[in-house]
Amino acid sequence: MAVHQPGITQPGIAGERELDLVYGKIIRRIVPFLIVGYIAAYLDRSNIGFARVQMLGDLGFSELVYGVGAGLFYLGYSAFEIPSNLLLKRIGARLTFARIMILWGTISASFAFIDTSFQFGLLRFLLGAAEAGFFPGVLLYITYWVPTYRRARITAMFMSAIVLSGLIGGPLSGLIMGYMDGIAGMRGWQWLFIVEGLPSVGLGILALVWLTDSPAKSNWLTSREKEIVLADLKQDEESRVQNTAKVSHNLLDALKDTRLYILGFMSVALISGIGGLSFWLPTILQDSGIEDVVTLGFLAGIPYLIALVVQQWVAHHSDKTKERRLHVSVCALVCGVSWILLPALAGQTWPAVILLTLACAGAFGATGPFWSMPASFLGGSAAAGGIALVTTFGGISGFISPIFVGWATDLTGSLTAGQYYYGSLYLIAAVAIYFGTREQRRN
Repeated sequence: MAVHQPGITQPGIAGERELDLVYGKIIRRIVPFLIVGYIAAYLDRSNIGFARVQMLGDLGFSELVYGVGAGLFYLGYSAFEIPSNLLLKRIGARLTFARIMILWGTISASFAFIDTSFQFGLLRFLLGAAEAGFFPGVLLYITYWVPTYRRARITAMFMSAIVLSGLIGGPLSGLIMGYMDGIAGMRGWQWLFIVEGLPSVGLGILALVWLTDSPAKSNWLTSREKEIVLADLKQDEESRVQNTAKVSHNLLDALKDTRLYILGFMSVALISGIGGLSFWLPTILQDSGIEDVVTLGFLAGIPYLIALVVQQWVAHHSDKTKERRLHVSVCALVCGVSWILLPALAGQTWPAVILLTLACAGAFGATGPFWSMPASFLGGSAAAGGIALVTTFGGISGFISPIFVGWATDLTGSLTAGQYYYGSLYLIAAVAIYFGTREQRRN
């Protein structure tokens, strides 16, 4: 059977150097914007982790109220994720991403004016509903521009936005809350939501001008470059059909594939665990003895800085070896063990920083190869719904997990149960992904 090998000239396809030049041009055009967009998205969904340091005391919220509010984001996100992705397939990425960014930025800034738990929960649900479809939409959008054998690195570049949001968001949040507290009679946490929310509205407007729905519609690719990309994508699709155990092109067929549900469980671990880091990493560091909010912000950036390096290296190595399953499993294992060990050492600042760094590195290291896996056996109309379904599994868990952790924290007075919970998810997912997706062949 014919295997698509990059760099081998075929009818209608350029050689390796010309392919590299064309895809380099595509990456420079669309990926930076998508990264900046997802940095803004992740800041706006996770900045409650820092706002919590002041907000809970000011508003009198319990840990359970905070956990419910944190989780309601994922309820709104899950409810609208698949419809949003299917709509993207119909109306295009440009309009879809603009709508999403403008709505979530406006809602995020509105958190500055809440004063009841109902308002907190309602806005968290609406924020999730507004952002729904952006992440799976980007994954789908990448498949319109980049062939399978290049996607792990591109996906990891996009996923680096989560790590960058933590790297930027920690110090930025600490500085905003530390130095803007009291300006115009508003608390630091209120300014946090305004300063980090409104730029997303501007990005949404920019999306209408900057993004192009597909290579065929682009006005910044030459005719030759369009021909190269379209021919390469066609060849990639044909080779995937020939060289994978099973490629589902219909969503109903994809629903019968057990691998979809195994990937869904890995999504549960990734989305819940990364959300857990966003929601409670500042609290874990604060409990280790850090009281100054500015110092807390800069220390919180360390795990994300290391995770960024690990994430990009793992993705590069995964593309180089054409292997996904083992890369994802090892990273998930490291993350799970780190969460399990954390309660014993969380009272000491630097041991806590080290374990949180390993947890971040494992979680984010898995993202590049993992989010390249669904498209390797989903094609056609199954890709839009199937990718969104995998993220929806994670979104549902993202709703339940912080509620459980908040309830357990109120009940026991510590985050220990929550840390064991996140660790167990990753350990189970590591085993499931390794043994449950063995039918997937190399792309």
